[in-house]
Amino acid sequence: MKILAPVLATLSLILAGCGDQAGLSPAKGEATLYLSAIPDEKITEQKAKFDKLAEYLAGKLGVKVEFLFSKDYADSVTKFKNGEVHLVWFGGLSGVQARMAVPGAQAIAQGIEDPDYKSYFIANKATGLQPSEAFPAAIKDLTFTFGSPGSTSGRLMPTYFIMRNNGGVEPDKWFAQAPGFQLSGGHVATANAVADGIYQVGAINYKTYDDLVANDPKVAENTVKIWTTPSYADYNFTIHPEVETLFGEGFIAKVRQALIDTPAGSEALKAINRASIISAKNEDFEGIQKTAVELKLLDLY
Repeated sequence: MKILAPVLATLSLILAGCGDQAGLSPAKGEATLYLSAIPDEKITEQKAKFDKLAEYLAGKLGVKVEFLFSKDYADSVTKFKNGEVHLVWFGGLSGVQARMAVPGAQAIAQGIEDPDYKSYFIANKATGLQPSEAFPAAIKDLTFTFGSPGSTSGRLMPTYFIMRNNGGVEPDKWFAQAPGFQLSGGHVATANAVADGIYQVGAINYKTYDDLVANDPKVAENTVKIWTTPSYADYNFTIHPEVETLFGEGFIAKVRQALIDTPAGSEALKAINRASIISAKNEDFEGIQKTAVELKLLDLY
């Protein structure tokens, strides 16, 4: 046994050296890629979906991937700023906020639908409002709810289009009653609030509403889509520059490609409710940043 001890020690050093040469040093091998998303639906349902995406990415990238939920939009930006999460499914506005807070952060991918995104204005059927191509000015005298204060499709762009159609008056001053917000539950909460008659009208992203109408009888039977906004760029995956240190040079490009390669119809892709994923870059969201600055809604966390 005494003779074998030096041999085993030497062998351990050789194997450790081989691991380092292969890029599998203990620091890199133990690092975890933390994935998160803005909570635009019920957190429990979102986690179940994003766990599937995390599992897919772990297999493609050869690293541990874990999903961490964010309690609200601001929390998702704060976690990213603090380096607690590395890859986040942001909305257009929250993505801009995150990248401004973290120099070197990059928007790397988006759903194929996201360059041409839109919002719906929906109403409780008891209002008698009907679908129209014209802006529904009659909502001025009704109770209205936005989604989260940090939502692109539930707050920023609906605010922009309301003001564009009323001579530039801010919603708080234009509506007969000040609009409300859905501080948790995001777009699903907006649909339920309108379906239940808590608010007569609301702004919601079109993907969530179309999905709810197809799968939620309450929303389908009690609400109606009354107006569709013009299109704009929205959701995106944004990645923290620290991953290049944690996982090696070129890791950002690997993540981008892994996302683009997510199989159509897979459980992983269902996490973001998109048909496929395409590449994205920071410049794609300059219009969102300009609008947020114009409306003074570019709060940084």
